[in-house]
Amino acid sequence: MVDEVRVIRLLRAASGAISGLQLEQAADSDRRADAIWLPGIKYLFISAVEACIDTAQHICSSEAPTAPRDNGDAMRALAHRGILDPGTADRMRMAVGFRNVLVHEYVGVDDAVDLKRLANLSDLEEFVGQVSSWLSAHQETP
Repeated sequence: MVDEVRVIRLLRAASGAISGLQLEQAADSDRRADAIWLPGIKYLFISAVEACIDTAQHICSSEAPTAPRDNGDAMRALAHRGILDPGTADRMRMAVGFRNVLVHEYVGVDDAVDLKRLANLSDLEEFVGQVSSWLSAHQETP
């Protein structure tokens, strides 16, 4: 059974990190020149994606008969269950890969990739919206 309070908490964490990223989309050149700006962006991405991964893994462990092979597979499993649309699941699988690069190859990350991802946060926003919609419908069903 899905722990709805846990999912809500995780979605709030993801939303908070996404809000931080949205604020930084409009950062001026002085702000972007700050030495901690880009590492802060990377941390917000890691936090947002990690909260989405934790949400997906929790739902899968509660609802699916078999555990996903990895975090990307958890996104695919949510699409298979109709929680995410297939396009969002595919984009979230790519976001999981991006998070892995940020965490495991932090120094070698091309900053242009970070900035490109910052310009389009729709994958993360769609994840939160679609899981929230599913959770609302799930709560109404006894």
